[in-house]
Amino acid sequence: MTDTRCFTPQGLDAFRDAYPGEAAPVLHRLHDHSLFALEALAELAERLPADHVEHSFGNLAVDQDPDDVGRADMPVGEIVRTIRTNRCWMVLKKVDTDPAYAALIDACLAEIAPVVAPATGPYRRREAFVFLSSPNSVTPFHMDPEHNILLQIAGQKTMRVYPAGDLAIVPQDVHEAFHRGGRHRNMRHDPAFDAAATDFPMEAGQAVYVPVKAPHWVQNGPEVSISFSITWRSDASDAEARLHRVNQRIRTLGIAPAAPGAAPAIDAAKVATHKLVKRAARGVKRAIGRGGERSAY
Repeated sequence: MTDTRCFTPQGLDAFRDAYPGEAAPVLHRLHDHSLFALEALAELAERLPADHVEHSFGNLAVDQDPDDVGRADMPVGEIVRTIRTNRCWMVLKKVDTDPAYAALIDACLAEIAPVVAPATGPYRRREAFVFLSSPNSVTPFHMDPEHNILLQIAGQKTMRVYPAGDLAIVPQDVHEAFHRGGRHRNMRHDPAFDAAATDFPMEAGQAVYVPVKAPHWVQNGPEVSISFSITWRSDASDAEARLHRVNQRIRTLGIAPAAPGAAPAIDAAKVATHKLVKRAARGVKRAIGRGGERSAY
């Protein structure tokens, strides 16, 4: 009988030891999956909504200015089919909206659920992404708001991962702006940060678990790279995001908020208050909507 599991037993052990706070190498079994053949990905790019497909040229700097990025003028399916020579980088976002890829992310997440749920609570906003990179492309220095396992399907790349929560690398006001939608995901990189980083070389069958908002950048190898990213939010990541949103509001009043973790009880109170305010706002919005519906008759 064919083994259809997503991760190897060793990969699951490594994930269990690292989750949720540490980056770690993980082994997987999806590198020969038919959904990641180049033609299958070209067809996926063509049927996804336009706002689920992002692409640019891949010859970028680690410290890339997001306002100075060139893009190829060709159809998205053609970018995928010519990725070996067109010098591009592409991400197919929220591929879990496609039934076949949804089934795959569901299978992967089911395998790690016994580790995830006890540590950070049930899954929230489960999403999947596919990354395609021409040889020698660079994904600039950035951070993401989700728990993430990046599975290398084809080619080689090296992911350099920095500790999450190091305010010397990502200052508190940058975290706050990130959660208020005020910053591009690409960030300032200082080579001095590299002393705290860990390099994870990857080839087909290897993966890396990246904690929430652990900064990282990626150097592609000499061949086309295809990667599959499975991501999820959690009670923990939700609380962290809420805390930074509250702190940003406090900062706009001219008050410098304490760093997250300096006063856990106050942090918890901020998160709880944010939840209550949001819940009340949703209730008012629903009430207004119902009133509007009644007034139409």
